[in-house]
Amino acid sequence: MSERIRNLQEERRVFLPDPAFAATANVGPAEETRLRALDSLDFWEEQAGRLDWSRRWDEVLRWEPARPDGEGGLTVPRAEWFAGGRLNVAVNCVDRHVAAGRGGKVALHFEGEPGDRRTITYAELQRQVAKAANALTALGVRAGDRVVVYLPVIPETIVVTLAIARIGAVHSLVFGGFSSEALAFRVRDTRAKLLVTSDGQFRRGAAVQVKRNADLAVEGVPSVEHVLVVRRTGELTPDVPWTPGRDVWWHDVVDPAPDVHEAQDFDAEHPLFIIYTSGTTGRPKGLVHTTGGYLVHTSWSHWAVFDAKESDVHWCTADLAWVTAHSYEIYGPLSNGVTQVIYEGTPDTPHRARHLEIIERYGVTVYYTAPTLVRTLRTWFPDGLPDEYDLTSLRLLGTVGEAINPEAWVWFRERFGAGRAPIVDTWWQSETGAAVIAPLPGVTPLKPGSATVALPGLEVRVVDERGEDVPRGTGGLLAIARPWPGMARTVWGDPERYRDSYWARFADRGLFAAGDGAVVDEDGDVWLLGRVDDVINVSGHRLSSIEIESALVAHPLVGEAAVVGGADPTTGQAIRAFVIPAGEPGEDFADVMRAHVARLIGPVAKPRHVHVVPGLPKTRSGKIMRRLLVDLVDGRPLGDTTSLQDESVLEPIARVVGVEVERR
Repeated sequence: MSERIRNLQEERRVFLPDPAFAATANVGPAEETRLRALDSLDFWEEQAGRLDWSRRWDEVLRWEPARPDGEGGLTVPRAEWFAGGRLNVAVNCVDRHVAAGRGGKVALHFEGEPGDRRTITYAELQRQVAKAANALTALGVRAGDRVVVYLPVIPETIVVTLAIARIGAVHSLVFGGFSSEALAFRVRDTRAKLLVTSDGQFRRGAAVQVKRNADLAVEGVPSVEHVLVVRRTGELTPDVPWTPGRDVWWHDVVDPAPDVHEAQDFDAEHPLFIIYTSGTTGRPKGLVHTTGGYLVHTSWSHWAVFDAKESDVHWCTADLAWVTAHSYEIYGPLSNGVTQVIYEGTPDTPHRARHLEIIERYGVTVYYTAPTLVRTLRTWFPDGLPDEYDLTSLRLLGTVGEAINPEAWVWFRERFGAGRAPIVDTWWQSETGAAVIAPLPGVTPLKPGSATVALPGLEVRVVDERGEDVPRGTGGLLAIARPWPGMARTVWGDPERYRDSYWARFADRGLFAAGDGAVVDEDGDVWLLGRVDDVINVSGHRLSSIEIESALVAHPLVGEAAVVGGADPTTGQAIRAFVIPAGEPGEDFADVMRAHVARLIGPVAKPRHVHVVPGLPKTRSGKIMRRLLVDLVDGRPLGDTTSLQDESVLEPIARVVGVEVERR
């Protein structure tokens, strides 16, 4: 990390909570003070009381950290949260709201990419989940069995996910745009008994068949007994391949099933889901999250960070397969009984104002999205958002996925939030389960580009290679100081990999290694610098790609930017910037950008190459896949591309760089 993180530290703007917002916030100043004064275990025990438990826990936490095993190695850490407690996740997300008389409240507004719409109340959701639970049971799925879900963002995805949880099976959701190979890995690794998929899905205005991919993925997998198929595209994707005896239609087995289901309870440590990391290097890790601790962390953090109100219409724009959506599009919002919007399509189908249209149509009050989409919208609407869309319903904004550049943050607040809506910039990971660093919008002063501070009950530190705290203003490694309820418990089938990936590095200090770089400023606020492997080493100077990207995006001619280090025989690495301009770049664009970065950070950070590109390689969750850019500039065959939202962006980038796209 660079010793002087000047570009970020020179950001001096601070936005205090609006008094009117703070007056009604779920967590105000006095409550925050009380919560932060609690012992961590007392805090989480209090939050567990927000849920319905059929049996109260015996002990809040049983923790066995990684310790020397006497043979030169380390033991595998083991956590039990709310040991002895029993509950049902689906009951907490659906049934208890109906029992409380809120069955008529809208749970989901669904907007399909072609324009079809459905509205589902909590009572209707309860009946649909019951039907699906009965159908799954009839197909032989039992508690502990694994079910892989390969569906787009449609109501059936949420229904079947809740049904799987309701019967105690373990779900693993897979992005519907993944290849058959990526799906096959997850089916095989989980030894899934059931795959849930669709005949097809809509992508950028076209109906695309999906079932063939599903068939390829389950071919030769003995654990798979059935493939349950939702009819989504119908006549638009004819000739659906079919295996009699194995394949069943949703409308044949779920729709006629009884709409009442008696839910049983499960131990707090019963596995709820397996979510796979993107597979940046090596085989993807299947992170296991459990029932009680995960729901406690997710439910409280949604209520506190998003200031969840009875009247809210919450829209998390992530695909349902990503952990963002697990926590803040399924379990968090539903456990708190709010109304949600789910949208199947891409932001520019059939036009670039589709998200604005949806916000207006449903009166969205909370809009949670990725910084990359904010930057994209900024390039689409450089002169301001179209006047014909009314966004005045928005009262809170949120970002997730990577650090947001300060200028994009301010643009988001001004254009979407009318200069008044707070932005909750959240830091967390698949491994953490739910938000760890995030503002409490009624309390926390907001700094554009900073995720602010750890939430109550959690503690983060920025440390050096030895695990010692670094001075404020100095870059270091982000670590979590103690166990927390939403933490992944293990890597599926490989507990030693869990230990080695997260706990071994700082085992002597009991710290969880997050894998991200960060800086803590003089006020104690955290600034994320991206993944540790996104650091660029130029002649011994370690520079954060996020820092340089923030400098570039601060220029009015830049809409989006991605920065990577390419191999260089003299300096070790050379900085390459891939830029989507916000206007006409001009012949001296590269020189202007280099001078701009040199002024904000220093001459050592000047990009050697500035590539003007039409798009950047991003995952569906909005993260820029910088490693693919590194593969291109270093002339290597591309690594795993299954997480990409749109693989077609790679060819024009390769042409700009002057290389051929090679695939492994």
